[in-house]
Amino acid sequence: MRCGDELLIFDLGTGVRVLGQELLAAGGPTRASIFLSHYHYDHLQGLPFFTPIFIPKFAFTVYGAPRGSHSVKEVLSGQMVQPYFPVTAEDTFKAQLTYKNLEAGQQLEIGPARVRTLDLNHPGGNLGYRVECDGRSVVYATDVEHGCEKDKDLVEFARGTDMLIIDAMYTEDEYRGRKGSAKIGWGHSTWESAVETANAANVKQLVLFHHDTTRDDAEMDRFVEEVRKHRPETIAAVELEILKL
Repeated sequence: MRCGDELLIFDLGTGVRVLGQELLAAGGPTRASIFLSHYHYDHLQGLPFFTPIFIPKFAFTVYGAPRGSHSVKEVLSGQMVQPYFPVTAEDTFKAQLTYKNLEAGQQLEIGPARVRTLDLNHPGGNLGYRVECDGRSVVYATDVEHGCEKDKDLVEFARGTDMLIIDAMYTEDEYRGRKGSAKIGWGHSTWESAVETANAANVKQLVLFHHDTTRDDAEMDRFVEEVRKHRPETIAAVELEILKL
């Protein structure tokens, strides 16, 4: 996400490898803030392949919630150890790195951007983010399961936002087990819940995110078509897509 001269990166999935190549090709920016929602593998697997993190001219501030007695730095370093990876973060990360523990409810300023955080309902914990910049706002709410008291908190957190990027992995039938095995307690939500949240929060645009990897493109098209009966402006997030506000 770009806000003025600031670059904000949310999570370190496989897409960050491509971002790294673009940063190298463009010759900058050489400074960015990285915000981690949580530490499950699908949100971290791009880290060892993010080339700028190995180059001294780059500078990154990494924000994330501690886990137990482990800081965000310790959690990330733990992903790159033998036998899972041939080199360690301590030996190979040459970028200028600053690690900052971040708790739900905190708010911070990054240049012209104001970043707020929210605790989301997901096994092991998860941070949602709201970014406000130049009179516009985006909420990033990945990996969130509906059906608890935190639903109200998310509605208030997203109220009036220009864009809500939210977990909509399942249909309600899939989630409840009316189609296949039930997914209750897995930490993910449905498009029906995403629509309900967007409506309650008066969101301008709904972006479906964290797709079920078993769906092919044709299934995703049908999925979005169904959602658009309720929210015509809805889109599904697509790899490498650029969204503008």
